[in-house]
Amino acid sequence: MKKIIGVARSVTDFNYCCYLSDLAVDQQYQKHGIGKKLIDMTQTQLNEKCKIILLSAPSAIEYYPKVGFTQHPSAWTLARDKKLI
Repeated sequence: MKKIIGVARSVTDFNYCCYLSDLAVDQQYQKHGIGKKLIDMTQTQLNEKCKIILLSAPSAIEYYPKVGFTQHPSAWTLARDKKLI
């Protein structure tokens, strides 16, 4: 039986931005470069100027700067139960 040990799921226009909505690696296989490889595989499919954008899970905040991501100061969220004003 084959086992999925990592997944990267994105939404992109392939030109301007790629929202990496999910990046997950089985805990037993973390710290072996699998997450980095999944990000690299995502990036190689994009236009040269296309940026990868993501929202980090609280437990992964320390990971992304280590692999080269820059924190962006103007990300915004709107909870489903919050109404526009």
